[in-house]
Amino acid sequence: MSLDEQVALLMQGTEYGDENLRRAMEAELRERLQEGRPLRVYLGVDPRTSDLHLGHTVPLRKLRQFQDLGHETILVIGTFTALVGDPSDQLRGRPLMSPEEVEANARTYAEQAFRVLDPDRTIVRYNAEWLSRLTFADLIRLASHFTIQQFLARESFAERLKAGDPIFLHETFYPLMQGYDAVALQADVQIGGVDQLFNIVVAGRKLQEAFGQRPQIAILLPLLPGTDGVRKMSKSLGNHIPLNTTPEDMFGKIMSVPDEAMPLYFKLLTRYPPQRIAAIEQGLQEGTLHPRDAKMRLAHEIVAIFFGEEAADRAEAHFRTVFQERSFPEEMPVFVVEGPRPLVEVLVAAGLAPSRSEARRLIRQGGVRLEGEPLMDVEAVLRLDRPRVLQVGRRRFVRLVPGG
Repeated sequence: MSLDEQVALLMQGTEYGDENLRRAMEAELRERLQEGRPLRVYLGVDPRTSDLHLGHTVPLRKLRQFQDLGHETILVIGTFTALVGDPSDQLRGRPLMSPEEVEANARTYAEQAFRVLDPDRTIVRYNAEWLSRLTFADLIRLASHFTIQQFLARESFAERLKAGDPIFLHETFYPLMQGYDAVALQADVQIGGVDQLFNIVVAGRKLQEAFGQRPQIAILLPLLPGTDGVRKMSKSLGNHIPLNTTPEDMFGKIMSVPDEAMPLYFKLLTRYPPQRIAAIEQGLQEGTLHPRDAKMRLAHEIVAIFFGEEAADRAEAHFRTVFQERSFPEEMPVFVVEGPRPLVEVLVAAGLAPSRSEARRLIRQGGVRLEGEPLMDVEAVLRLDRPRVLQVGRRRFVRLVPGG
């Protein structure tokens, strides 16, 4: 790649909320790339959860781009910062985590991250390695570079202060801890979400300069919207697309994303270069590319990243069969029904509902079908004389067969 192509790729999809800051970061990145050496690039992740979704992979994808261009890439697992939790986008204090919880999550986080990153070219570090060694005197020294006003001006803190909600003192330690990560690593570049602007640009760069280092370049990315296309992807909001799922489920969920969110998904989640994405956007604007076809490409590409090309092909075929041709998939789990059995019990036993109450809710909402026909009676009893297909929602199928 030429220098211009590298800069275009690495700045693709970035968001700073300030055009002057974006230009400054792009200029610094170009200058650093011109030095002709591998840059030290890192992404810090706090393992406060063990279940990752596509939103978590956005900065991982950007780190992979640096990796593919030959730079030194470091994944920092925040085994110490996770104990506090980042207050950047929080309107209330996070609960403290135990070291045991953090350690367990850290193991699964790294495993899932390697579905995006090349493990052979990724350096994994744990920030407890250096943060746990800081003394109280060190903390005083770090804190002396900031004012209380700087922290209170942050949106999340300002909102809490206005509402009279508590701001805990330990939450102000977080930017100091993350900023010191950059110092310990002597980083050239740090990747993070746009909500990390204070931690990366203010705290990180300032502490590096205080320690006589060249300040890092901030590569900031927008928060990925969920399947509703509006709110950020979140498990708690129910609009997430998990990594630990089936190719068919991931494909179907991506196809449910609103058309207007597609360009951002292409920029943040795919391996496509800027020119190819620009061509897709132009085709959508001019009407020469149907949104459904573009979304099929998007779903196939994302599923291929996490499961491989063959699995993506199968997932696409499954989607076409089930949703476009309105027929059942060829392969599905089989469940044996012994004698007459209540529908609610079958749903739970077959793994289509986690509990009897959830099974009843699904039935009442019309989410349960037998051979394509809705079952609305929560007291229904299944009596099978031949194999039948039981369906929940749009993507879950079980072939029921009579026992005995």
